[in-house]
Amino acid sequence: MMQKLVGLIGGALAGLLVAGTAAVAHPHVFVTMKSEVVYAPDGSVTGIRHAWSFDDMFSSYSTQGLESKEKGVFTREELAPLAEVNVTSLKEYEFFTHAKADGKKVDLADPAGGAYWLEYKDSVLTLNFTLPLKAPVKAKEFSFEIYDPSYFVDFALSDKDPVTLAQAPAGCKLTYAKPKDAPSAKLGESFFNNPANAQNWGAQFANKVDVKCP
Repeated sequence: MMQKLVGLIGGALAGLLVAGTAAVAHPHVFVTMKSEVVYAPDGSVTGIRHAWSFDDMFSSYSTQGLESKEKGVFTREELAPLAEVNVTSLKEYEFFTHAKADGKKVDLADPAGGAYWLEYKDSVLTLNFTLPLKAPVKAKEFSFEIYDPSYFVDFALSDKDPVTLAQAPAGCKLTYAKPKDAPSAKLGESFFNNPANAQNWGAQFANKVDVKCP
């Protein structure tokens, strides 16, 4: 678990372990998301765009020690090395995104150079990135879920316009479902040190998106 704690943001979260007792229970990080399903002119799905806004504490630790021309203000260029660390680390976890086309698993490629960046606004870091499909696919139903199997990261769809379609064929219908409420009491490390619990426990809190086209 420590490897994941350090890897996700290049060590920025390590300080959370000594920040207070809340840090020893899952989840450690809270993400508010917006997603967009991207279509090509021929009606095939080409990728998924994500915008993940991290919680205040995570954003604060992530930006500690970063150099900037203006104190408390970070440009996209100044945040570029941190964005690369995020994307590189998230590859190991397949970006917590699991897609299907007509019920069959779809393979997603890593974000290409220039297809990801960080922005900092109102003390919140937002990671923007596009996951292209390894091969564009035409499907009557395209769906994906976002969750962390170990519940290290809590994902929540934004209250406003959480999911959109880009250039989708006429008649496509979008639905999404937010996960049920997590346990009222945070779960400690001992729970997740049990492989039976840690393997895919977070799947029950998946955010689900489904698009059906004629």
